[in-house]
Amino acid sequence: MELTAACTPGGPCPPQVLLERSRGALLGLAVGDALGAPAENTKPSEIRARWGRIEGFVTDDPSGTDDTEYAIFSGLLLARHGSALTVAHVERAWHHWIADLDEGPFRGAGFSERGTLENLRRGLAAPISAQHRHAWSDGLAMRAAPFGVFAAGRPAEAARLVAIDGTVSHDGEGIYGGQAVAAGVAAAMAGAGPASVVSAALSVIPSDSWTARSLRRAVTAAPRGERAVRSAVVIGGYPWTDLAPEAVGLAFGAFAACRGDFADSVLTAVNMGRDADTTAAVAGALAGALRGVGAIPVTWASAIGPVRGRCLPSMRGYHVLDVADLLTPETETPR
Repeated sequence: MELTAACTPGGPCPPQVLLERSRGALLGLAVGDALGAPAENTKPSEIRARWGRIEGFVTDDPSGTDDTEYAIFSGLLLARHGSALTVAHVERAWHHWIADLDEGPFRGAGFSERGTLENLRRGLAAPISAQHRHAWSDGLAMRAAPFGVFAAGRPAEAARLVAIDGTVSHDGEGIYGGQAVAAGVAAAMAGAGPASVVSAALSVIPSDSWTARSLRRAVTAAPRGERAVRSAVVIGGYPWTDLAPEAVGLAFGAFAACRGDFADSVLTAVNMGRDADTTAAVAGALAGALRGVGAIPVTWASAIGPVRGRCLPSMRGYHVLDVADLLTPETETPR
């Protein structure tokens, strides 16, 4: 059963409600990632030609991508340091878990992550490590949900913490995209309605930023449906689909168009194509935080297992639900 009630204004959420929303946010991210992965870098016309309309998993062995693995990476880091997180902590974690390992062949990390790793391996430190060609990608937005889970009901704190994480790998609009997602999830964790979730996201980024303008256009178009959201946000002719202002706008547009319904929000994001795994992961995190883990269809939830380490070998074996529980330490996990 999905959660619909808001927490008491000005007061803490009941621990069990927080746990349900934490699990909803991170499992929702993983479900969206796995649903969207086959449609990544496609157009809606290509989706229709191949699958008609995607209404569930289109592979026999669904799995997530770097979106889920990097979210686990950031979630574990946040669980270790909490509000005391510093850029030095993040930089050391990138070295310890990723950059200083013998990673073998390239296995699916995004361009922003590859650029960051190259800079770190050359001895560059943050924020210079984020000076690469893809600093405005959605690579921070894809791993931002754990910060909203941790800072439930505190969008500004979620935005502050995710910016610390992002300093190693992103700049400018790439940071703003992560902040918008983290703040939106933080508001949803407290039971804020879809309009308030959007307002929280906009409150933590510059109003004249590309990300804010894209997000506002998407939400304004949302009542007219999926095609209108896509038309309002997508940059025609631009070769890269993982630009943060576009991906974040599409994700919030899908969430707003479906009024926070989990399945509809995620499938809307998937069927818009472009960077579909990330947009669906973000939409899933927002809707999962708002509605709780019970809103995720059982067949989708049961398909998500421990990650396989295809992108980050050091994350192999971790499950997003374990990270959700770590980020709500005051909650006694049911046995």
